[in-house]
Amino acid sequence: MTRSELIERIAAGAEIPPRTAEAVVHVMFDSIARALAHGERVEIRGFGSFVARKYQSRAGRNPRTGEAVQVPARRRPYFKAGKELRQRVDDTR
Repeated sequence: MTRSELIERIAAGAEIPPRTAEAVVHVMFDSIARALAHGERVEIRGFGSFVARKYQSRAGRNPRTGEAVQVPARRRPYFKAGKELRQRVDDTR
């Protein structure tokens, strides 16, 4: 599902104009991104949780030249599915 498909489904499900649904989706994603950027954990009960994980610096290789390069430490978003979401996905097989 793409972002535009999500907006269409929200608009149809909530019976609101697509522009309003688009604003809702934008605010929701922006709020999650800002919280993660500030080191906060975002938990949506029944769906899952988002957290920014810290990754240590490491030695890597340039795939084009084979030269060893140092990959700097960084933070990346991580999503862990909640129990209810895992069960719903598993039951649809």
